[in-house]
Amino acid sequence: MTQTRPAPAARNPALVRAAQVGAVASVLALLWQFATAGQLLSQEDAMGGHATGAVVLHVANAVLLVATVLHVRAGGARWPAVLAAAVFAAGFVQAAIGDAGNMGAHVPGALVLSVGTVWLTAWAFRRHPVA
Repeated sequence: MTQTRPAPAARNPALVRAAQVGAVASVLALLWQFATAGQLLSQEDAMGGHATGAVVLHVANAVLLVATVLHVRAGGARWPAVLAAAVFAAGFVQAAIGDAGNMGAHVPGALVLSVGTVWLTAWAFRRHPVA
């Protein structure tokens, strides 16, 4: 008796593009956050820009999360949606920790958030179907 594995989900071009847009927007927002964080550390008044960047990051991560969930619903792998949900939630945890002024947790948290975002960006730009 032979068993056949189901074919990997075809990558819907619209879902792929949405994931790519969300991923790139998230990376750009993170770069903005790093720049404004550097300004804050050098005693410049960049809190407004940093707070705005956090909102943009939340929105970009939401786009990425929705795109990955739709990818799962179309038969794709689940891990990108799980990672996107974790990154989305981590963004809000980061905001709360930053508001509390706990830089000892906020800075390492930003690095973890960055790794997850870059990982999702790499996935979004793969050329072949991902299982």
